[in-house]
This record gives sequence, C-alpha cells and structure tokens, in this order.
Amino acid sequence: MSPMPRNRMPSFDRSWTDPQVMQRRSLRLMQTVLTYVVLGNLAFVFLFPIIYMLLTSFKTRQDLNDVTIIWLPRTLHWDNYAIAFELLDYFEVLKNSLVLIVPTTIGQVLTCSLVGYGFARVRFPGREVLFLLVMFSFIIPPQTIIVPHFIMYRELDWFDTYYPLVLPAFLGVGPNAPLFILVFRQFFRTLPWELEDAGMIDGAGLLRVYWQIMLPLARPAVLVVLLFALVWQWNDVYTPGLVFRSEEFWTLPMQLFRVKSLSQIDPMALASREGATVYNEAIGMAATFLEVLPLLIMYLFVQRYFVESIDRTGLVE
Repeated sequence: MSPMPRNRMPSFDRSWTDPQVMQRRSLRLMQTVLTYVVLGNLAFVFLFPIIYMLLTSFKTRQDLNDVTIIWLPRTLHWDNYAIAFELLDYFEVLKNSLVLIVPTTIGQVLTCSLVGYGFARVRFPGREVLFLLVMFSFIIPPQTIIVPHFIMYRELDWFDTYYPLVLPAFLGVGPNAPLFILVFRQFFRTLPWELEDAGMIDGAGLLRVYWQIMLPLARPAVLVVLLFALVWQWNDVYTPGLVFRSEEFWTLPMQLFRVKSLSQIDPMALASREGATVYNEAIGMAATFLEVLPLLIMYLFVQRYFVESIDRTGLVE
C-alpha cells in the first residue's frame, strides 16, 4: 500500500513581505489613483459648461439674484424652456437649419472623398505640392477674405439664397474642407492596391472604381466626416450671417442672438416697466440647450460607431 500523503501546510505568500514587491505595488496604486484624479479633473473641465447651462436654465429671476444660490435652484422652473421655445420659433428655425445643413453635409462628403481619393491613389505630376497648398488653405482664417466674398455675392445677387453655402460644399471649398480631404486621403492610403487592379481588369474606369469599390469601403471615414461637417455647419454663424439678410432664413445658432432681448417677454419686467433691458440668464441657458439638443440626441445614437471610425481612419496616426 502507498503511504498516506502528509498534510501540507498552506503556503504563505512571501511577496507581501518583500520590500521591492511592496514598493512596486505601491507605485502602481499611486499611478492608478493619479490617473483617475487627472481624468476626473479633465472630465469636469469639459462637462462644467454643460452642467452650468442645465442648472442655470431652471433658475428663476429670484434665484439668479440670490447670492446664496450658486449651483442648485430652489425649484425647477420649466417655464424658462417654454419661453425660450417660443422665442426661438423652434420648429420653423429648426427646419431652416436642416434645409441648409443636409445638402451642404452631403456635398462635402462626396466632394472631399473624391478629392482625397485622387490625392491618395492617383499619381500625377505635382500631386504632393498641390496637396500642401490644400493643407495651407486650412490655416487661412475665412474672415480675412470677407470683402471679396461680399462683393462676389452682391454681384451674383446671392443674398438671401442658399447658393453661397451649398455650392462651395459641392465644389470642395466648404468649411474645413482641407481637413476632410486629409481624413479621406489617410484612409484611402491604407487600402490595398489589389482592389483597384481587380476593378481595372474587369473594365471599370477610375470613377467607377472610386464609386463602387473604394467609397463603400470608406464607411468609417464617411461617418467621421459626416459628423464633423454636420456639427460645423450647424454651429456656423459667420457665412449665414453674411448672406441671410431676412430673418426667415435664420438658423438656430443665429436665432440665439434674440437672447439679448429675452427680458422683453418677462412678465415681471413688462408689468413693472422696470429692468426691461436686464438679461435673463436662465432663459438664455434654456435657449442654448434647445439649440444643442439635436446634436446631443444624434451623438447618443452614433457615439459607438464614431469612436470606432476614428480608430480606423488613420487620423490619429
């Protein structure tokens, strides 16, 4: 018979008594804590404007004048949103924004993808020099050429029309077009050349290869450019403010300028005829939140795809 095994005593982890091991673990713990502290502070810096906007939008005029109230209002004053909604003429102005943003965004995606494909996959003399010139145009502030633009729009009788905003998007010179061209160029450079060779062998031309083979594969870059173009077009007040003279064409960001006269519809100010020019910050914050609300809703649905697309476009290289 085999001898009975001896009962083994539980082993003691001597690493906990090793000074070097304890020092390394302490350093890792301190690095983890420091990382979370830094990330938490950075997150607060970015979230602070949104938190301040939301909390202020629910305050009454008494809360705004009370020095003891800094963050939380005494009650949630929903009437601020009703007043801001009426002042902005929300649905009508939202329709104006969509009528302007949808075609310009589509135009920038199509044009910038075609130009980026040409810089990435087509060899022609002076390609690199021309690409550097395109990137150089990105650093030129649009305000420096406001006078030639104004003269051109006046000569073409384009005021109170969508032509100055839509046509440049389809010609590759819309807002931030050089950046979008760079995104597509970086992505197309990562695709294998065998895809184009196979299309050429099957008899496809250059444009057909771009439209039927390369562009469908560039969905990550398309999504990134689509969201960037939509947000920048949404927030743009420079060119629409130059072109639109009539208020019937105004977009939501342009309508925010009405916030300066919010106190004119304040019942207390109208009843007392005093303080008619006092700025109501609560209604202003409510109007601002209503302006950014469509973008926030859109981002909630596409954030996962957006982050994945950023990783695949080559923009972070």
